[in-house]
Amino acid sequence: MPVRVRALLAALIVVTVAAAAALLVGYRSGVLAGQSGIDVATTGDVGDLFGTNQPSGPQLAGVALRRLEVAYYMPVEPQTPISGEATTLRDYLRAKKISNPSLPAESANGDVNQDAARAADLLAFAQSHYGSRLGSQGSSDLTEAALRGIMDSVKDPYTVYLSPREIQGLNETLDGGNFGGIGVYIYQLRDGRIVVQPIQDMPAARAGMKPGEVVDTVGGKSVRSVPLDRVEQMIRGVAGTTVRLTTHPYNGSASHERTYDIVREVIHVPTVRQKMENGFDYIRLSDFGTTSGDEVRKALLEGQAKGAKGYILDLRDNGGGLLDAAVQISSLFIPQGTIVSTIRRDGSRTTDDALGTAIPGLRPLVILVNKYTASASEITSGALQDYHLATLIGTRTFGKGVVQSIYPLAGSPLAGATLPGDGALKITTARYVTPAGRDIQHKGIEPDIVVNQDPDPSIIDTPADKQLAAAKARLRSLTASTATR
Repeated sequence: MPVRVRALLAALIVVTVAAAAALLVGYRSGVLAGQSGIDVATTGDVGDLFGTNQPSGPQLAGVALRRLEVAYYMPVEPQTPISGEATTLRDYLRAKKISNPSLPAESANGDVNQDAARAADLLAFAQSHYGSRLGSQGSSDLTEAALRGIMDSVKDPYTVYLSPREIQGLNETLDGGNFGGIGVYIYQLRDGRIVVQPIQDMPAARAGMKPGEVVDTVGGKSVRSVPLDRVEQMIRGVAGTTVRLTTHPYNGSASHERTYDIVREVIHVPTVRQKMENGFDYIRLSDFGTTSGDEVRKALLEGQAKGAKGYILDLRDNGGGLLDAAVQISSLFIPQGTIVSTIRRDGSRTTDDALGTAIPGLRPLVILVNKYTASASEITSGALQDYHLATLIGTRTFGKGVVQSIYPLAGSPLAGATLPGDGALKITTARYVTPAGRDIQHKGIEPDIVVNQDPDPSIIDTPADKQLAAAKARLRSLTASTATR
C-alpha cells in the first residue's frame, strides 16, 4: 500500500451525527458527517501478514477477530465477535432469499488464536454451502458480511470494516479532492432532503447557486432520501462534462425551481475561508485535512498583516479530519505544553505536544462551536479553552472522545481494488483527554458563552447568525478593555 495512503488512513478523524451527514462532491467534507474518530498511528498493516498474496475470506475473518480482541480499547467478551459474525451472515443469506440458513455453532474459549480459527471456519462453511447460490460475487459478499459482523459486534459506531470504496472516499476527502466536481458542500437532513452550499469561485458558485438550496434532481433523477454517497457519485464526473441540477430555496417551495447546467472541473478545495470584517480576522475551517495547518497559518498571518484586532476561528459543523492537523492548528496558538493525550486499554498514555510554531499576538481569540463540532475540532477547542487562550461561543460540542486506529488489509484502495481484502479495519483503540484531563466522551465541551442557534448551514455568516454576532461583540469588548488600560 502506498505510503501516502497509509499516512492518511493512520490519522483520520471524521464524525457521525444523528441529525445530518455530509460528503465530498468536489469539495471538502467533515461538515455534519461521516464516520467519526481520531485515528492514531497504527502498529502496522494487517496486510503484512499475507505477503503479496490476496488472502482468502476465512483468513480475513480470523485476522479481523484477532485484531479486534487485541486492539479494542475495552475487553471484548470472546463469544461476542463470533456471534456477531454468525448473525450478520444469517441476515445476509436471508436477505438473498435463502430460507432458514444453517451455520455451525461456534463457541469461543477465550484463546484468541483458537477463536480466530473458529471465525475462519464459520465463514468457510457459509462460502462452501451457499456461495455458489449467490452468484459470481457470492464468496466476496459473504466475506464482507462476516467482516462487518465481527466489527459491528461490539456495538461501537466507530469500530467498522471499511470497504475499498469507503477507504478511497476518505482519502479523497482528506486530500481535498483532485477529481471532477462542481465545488459544493452537500448535506442530508433528517427528512432526506439534500442541501448544498457552493464554495466561492468554484463552478457551482459561478453558475449562481446560492447557499442552502435544496437539490431536487441530479441529471434528471430525484435525490430526495438517496444516500449521500450515491448523490456524490451522481454529481461527480469527468472534468469538462456537464451535470444538470434542479433546486429550490431552503425556505421556499418546490414551485420555485431553479435549474443549473454546471461544467465539472478538477476540484481541489481549500479548507479555510477567510475575510477581514470590522478589523477582525474571520477564519472558517471546514475540516482538518492535509493542508489545513498551512492554510490556517497563512490566514492568521494575513490577518496580522492587515492589522487584525482580534480573531474568530469558526469550527461549527466541523466534524474533524486529521489528528496531525489538529495538533498543527492548536500549536499556532499554544506555545508549549500538551495538546491531547490518548489512553489505551492497559492504561498506557501517549501525548501530542505543541510543535513550537506558535504565532505571537493572536489575542483576543474567539472559537465558534456547535453540536456538530467534533473530534479534531474538539481537540483544538478543548486545548485552547484549557489554556485560557480563547473564548468558546455557541452550543455544547458533539462529545467524541475515543480514538480509532485503521489497519489496512491486503490491497491498495487507490489501485482500483474491489475485493474485501483491499479494505481495512477501523477499531476504537483508545480514549483521549484534553490538556486539563477532561474526558469529553458523550459529554462534549461547554462553551464559555452559550448562544443557541439552529444549526442551519444557510444561516452561517449572514445577518441572522447570532453566534457570529456574539463573537464580534466579545472581541469588541475585549479590545475596548485593552485599549483603556
